[in-house]
Amino acid sequence: MSVQTTITPHNQQPLISRTYPTKEELDLTIKNAAAAQKAWAKVPVQERVAIGKKFTEEFQKMSEEIPLELTLQMGRPVSQGAGEIRGFLERANYLLSIATSSLADIPLTDTDKPGFRRYIKRTPIGVVLVIAPWNFPYLVSVNAVLPAILAGNAVILKPSPQTPLTAERFALALTRAGVPKDVIQVVHMSPELSTYAIQHPKVEFVSFTGSVAGGHAVAEAAASAPGFTGSALELGGKDPAYVRPDADIEYTAGELVDGAFFNSGQSCCAIERIYVHESVYDAFVTRFVEITKSYRLGDPTDTNTNLGPVVSLASAERIRKQVADAVNAGAKSLVPEDIFPISKRGTTYVAPQVLVDVNHTMDVMMEETFGPVVGIQKVSSDEEAIQLMNDSPYGLTASVWTNADANPDSADAFLKFADELEIGTVFLNRCDYLDPALAWTGVKNSGRGVSLSKFGFDQLTRAKSVHMKIKTS
Repeated sequence: MSVQTTITPHNQQPLISRTYPTKEELDLTIKNAAAAQKAWAKVPVQERVAIGKKFTEEFQKMSEEIPLELTLQMGRPVSQGAGEIRGFLERANYLLSIATSSLADIPLTDTDKPGFRRYIKRTPIGVVLVIAPWNFPYLVSVNAVLPAILAGNAVILKPSPQTPLTAERFALALTRAGVPKDVIQVVHMSPELSTYAIQHPKVEFVSFTGSVAGGHAVAEAAASAPGFTGSALELGGKDPAYVRPDADIEYTAGELVDGAFFNSGQSCCAIERIYVHESVYDAFVTRFVEITKSYRLGDPTDTNTNLGPVVSLASAERIRKQVADAVNAGAKSLVPEDIFPISKRGTTYVAPQVLVDVNHTMDVMMEETFGPVVGIQKVSSDEEAIQLMNDSPYGLTASVWTNADANPDSADAFLKFADELEIGTVFLNRCDYLDPALAWTGVKNSGRGVSLSKFGFDQLTRAKSVHMKIKTS
């Protein structure tokens, strides 16, 4: 039997191990899910929603145990664990609040002819495979798992090997709330088993969050399945920000430092590149660097730490190489590493870094870093900023920072960015946040599909048209 072992990032010690099933065991798990789903689909939506509300109560009962457990699995400072719990509950409660209306039949009364009744039903698609990431395992999983179950589907939840306990807690809260055990099952899988599950004839849909390479692998596996397996792919980002001349520099610098370095920059929508108008460039860079130097990089189990390690030694080395390559190509680093003495080669501790004199020939401005590094580039106009922000293989989020409240011209300028940026979400004076009422989606290499909002239920259901001729004479 194959075993996966989770290594704690900050001390590189084994934390927990899980055994992979055989293909025969996985086949039975999926078949059990398919059988359970048929009964679950017959439960009225209002009852599923009531169970969902009980689920959030059960999850909250675990809230004191989760932060340290999460820190030991993926390295985020324990002081920040409560934020993921709050975000998880915010998304869950919103999805519960809209589930009944989002899943309701759609009548065509306005256009019906006498003697006819027509409407569109939303029916569950069957068994949904959710492949979850490690960086925000609760926040991301709830986007797919909860609406899938509310819609009447069964879910096979495959967590990252880095965060196996998160999926187990998620499923435990659901079953304690009343979801049948075969409707939500956690299965730890190797890449080979994941491919087997994607291509299983009873798996109808795959929701994947992870790297672009992982997204390609999922898409290829789904395309080779015997049926027409659907997929949603939430992939990487190289998210830009633009600081206009009238931006509040103090506020903007603080928000963008947090957007770049929270979770050690290990977020698909982290700020990884910043374009600043030349008139405020020096002031912005100075303040940005000052705030960066105030961070406390260290043991994530220490409540005084606000910047922890990255997830693995391999990730740390890849991030360091990207920075070194940029410096060798002419970039200038503004944060001396001796400010963060714990940051050394051979460890997962990576000091936050600010690079200037960067350009789009450098990977640090074009390829996802997924670490505490940001490049800042001077621009002369909004038009140049738009061109550079769009010059990317990714298209997840972007933010514009300007005094739109006081200046009508700035408000109009922002709307131009909203129209012209090739992106899934455009922010004004905010970044690195998912509003559950808004559709979460990306373009280009950032993936396909929609989660959150009322549109998130669409990919987890099928439209069934009902056409009734009432009068036959």
